[in-house]
Parts: sequence; structure tokens; C-alpha cells
Amino acid sequence: MKALILILTLCSFSQAATSIVSQPQPKESFKLNQTKPQNDEASSSCSYTVSIKTSCSSPPYTRDYISLAFGDAYGYQVYVPRLDGPRSGTFERCSTDTFEIYGPCTYQTCYLYLYRTGYDGWMPEKVTVYSYYYQPVTFYYNTYIPNAIWYGFDYCNGYLPSTSTTTAPQ
Repeated sequence: MKALILILTLCSFSQAATSIVSQPQPKESFKLNQTKPQNDEASSSCSYTVSIKTSCSSPPYTRDYISLAFGDAYGYQVYVPRLDGPRSGTFERCSTDTFEIYGPCTYQTCYLYLYRTGYDGWMPEKVTVYSYYYQPVTFYYNTYIPNAIWYGFDYCNGYLPSTSTTTAPQ
């Protein structure tokens, strides 16, 4: 009986050790892959719809600057340096804001980071990325975004960004 309990305990520990982190994490080493913002329709070849639901626990509004970066396991990345305007009414408590974003084509999105700069604070509930070629991906935050640090999720399973010059699917 003791052996069975030991085996069950070890199995439970093993499963916990390999589970995916379900809470956003700070990423101090996060680097943007390109030198220019990717929200210019004329110079980009794919469009994405990003839906951001602000938590009902967030401040009534924020004047903070909110930036976004997401990408795939092969190093293709979409970056938007500022999603909001300070007087635009975006990111109000209990609201959902939708953005049409243009950028390089990617494979399935497996990471997403938000960057907030300001004094108001902001708590997103979830962020969903829709692309034409792949299933939508939702990242659940439900926590305040720290100031001046990339904060989010990386589910790319340790793949290294591609160093080849091949292009992503179109």
C-alpha cells in the first residue's frame, strides 16, 4: 500500500513539474525582432485581429501607453509600439477593444507580451489573437501589468528562432 501511495505521489509531482505556466511572467530578456513597428499595412503582408478584454477589476480607464508583441516558435514576430491613444477611451474597465494589426506572416502564435508605461495601472482579463491561417489563441492575464517590463506568456516549448531566410506562410 505504501508503494502505491509513493507511486501516486511521484506521478502527481511529475505532472505538476511538466505543466504549462498559466500565469503571465515578466520577461526582462525579451527582445523585439525588428527595427520598425509592424502596423503599417503597406509594408506588411498579413493582418491580425487582436481582441483585448479589460478586467472589471481594472481602474476605470488608463492613460498608460500599452504595447504588444506576439509571434511564433520560428522567430516571426508582430510588434505594435502603442495600441491606444491617451484620450481614445480604449482599455476602460469591463470593456473589449479590437484592433486590426498588420505585420509579417507568422505560424501559430505561441507567445504574447504586453508592455505598459505610465502611472494609472491596467489589468487585462484576456488577449485573443486571430489570424487567417491558424486557430485563435487566447492568453488569460487577470492581473495587473507591471510598469516598464514586457509581461506575458511564452508557450513556444523552447524552440529557437529561425535563422534561415525562408518566409512564413502567406
